[in-house]
Amino acid sequence: MLWFKSIGASGLLFLLWLWLFQTTEASVHDYNVEKFVSKGNAFVVHGGSEGIYSSVPNLTESPSYSSNTDSFIRFEKIIFRRPKEFSNFSSDPVHAIVFEVDDRELIGGSAYGGQRAICCTVDLAKLGVCTQGQIIHRPSASNPGWPKVFSASFSIDEVDVALQSRSIPITKTGMYNVYFIHCEPNLKEITVEGKTIWKNPTGYLPGRMAPLMNFYGYMSLAFVLLGIFWFSQYARFWREVIPLQNCITLVITLGMLEMAFWYFDYAEFNETGVRPTGTTVWAVTFGTVKRTVARLVILIVSMGYGVVRPTLGGLTSKVLLLGGTFFLASEVLELVENVGAVSDFSGKARLFFVLPVTFLDAFFIVWIFTSLSATVNKLQARRLLAKLDIYRKFTNALAVTVVVSVGWMCYELYFKSTDVYNERWRNAWIIPAFWQVLSFSLLCIICVLWAPSQNSMRYAYSDDGEEFDKDATFTLIKPSPLLPKDVRSQPEVRPTLGNSELSNGEVVEDKTE
Repeated sequence: MLWFKSIGASGLLFLLWLWLFQTTEASVHDYNVEKFVSKGNAFVVHGGSEGIYSSVPNLTESPSYSSNTDSFIRFEKIIFRRPKEFSNFSSDPVHAIVFEVDDRELIGGSAYGGQRAICCTVDLAKLGVCTQGQIIHRPSASNPGWPKVFSASFSIDEVDVALQSRSIPITKTGMYNVYFIHCEPNLKEITVEGKTIWKNPTGYLPGRMAPLMNFYGYMSLAFVLLGIFWFSQYARFWREVIPLQNCITLVITLGMLEMAFWYFDYAEFNETGVRPTGTTVWAVTFGTVKRTVARLVILIVSMGYGVVRPTLGGLTSKVLLLGGTFFLASEVLELVENVGAVSDFSGKARLFFVLPVTFLDAFFIVWIFTSLSATVNKLQARRLLAKLDIYRKFTNALAVTVVVSVGWMCYELYFKSTDVYNERWRNAWIIPAFWQVLSFSLLCIICVLWAPSQNSMRYAYSDDGEEFDKDATFTLIKPSPLLPKDVRSQPEVRPTLGNSELSNGEVVEDKTE
């Protein structure tokens, strides 16, 4: 009995090398002398995987023509090339296969329950289910005409052969895959050149990325509104601004620039199909600087800088070292993820770059909460109640953020581990969007807690700050000129005196409320 099994697509993913100073194309998948690799009994090149939304076909148009509102996958100038020394024979066909992820079970098969094969074997040919040297596939019952298979063969002494250019209209929303496959062991060192163009109805953005363009547009608006609030307060009370508020101003400015660059990056990408490398690099860099500065601000605030201590002392170099290391690790990760991304199919290569950032983030969290605990204890000991209140609110906000982050990371791991073939690609944009919303929410809380006001200086470090808070604590106690000096200096013991009489015969009135 013939059982059809899926292609192990994850095993075909390769590491994409990063080139920062040349144009990177994403919806335009370029194949620059790509070599076929052995996979089972076949030789394969992964041509790309992207989510594509469907479009209604126009029956009056030529199959080779697509309007601006059509979804399609287009093959352009695809050439298979082999060395001259291996050109003295006619070959079996070299195939280009396009299939939707739901049809993956239709590719490959096995005879008598044996090992899965992509290419038709002798045993399968004897069963009459395929032709030896061809790839095994059967038609889809739910999507007539799919999978799509196109072929080209080498003639004797022919060094290269071209695959006919064509556009494939997409009439069903799904995750589509392109593979170049041949079953001829004698076709050594064969390569593929050319490109495929993938398009959605609304533009060239891959399906997974398409909703992010609108998201970054809304986030840009949100940062503008936050900026209006913050800068208006900053302008009104600029004489009372403390250094911490200058750092918050920098974070807001960087966030506004990051969101704007991301929106323009996606908008141009969607319009042209070519990702603007310069804009992408700027968006990545502004985002990385913002995240680094935000973490450093939270850390130094947790240490009490500018509030209970005038400087960080010997910790300055350690804080800067941690910030610089985090910036480098995050910048590399973001560049690998965004500059050079050519597919909606996310592989495991990025894991190598994720681990350092995760470790540094964990180190930040431990250091922040350790410092917060020490600072809060110091504020309690000095009875600086106004500062203590704001630090408690800040601690609660950070704790909630950390708990939510851990919960979301668990969900993200579950999402990716259970979505091997990216079947839930239409919801994948929510994962990066959530982190942006969470960091923006924390920034809003910090802006509310430390907004510039006429009382901003009461939160700044000063030598007499302790006395200021003590005076504010006992405003409800009325001083009595008749009390002796030694009694007035210890107001906390007055309630214990009750209505006891003093030596001059007067009774001390209990003012405790």
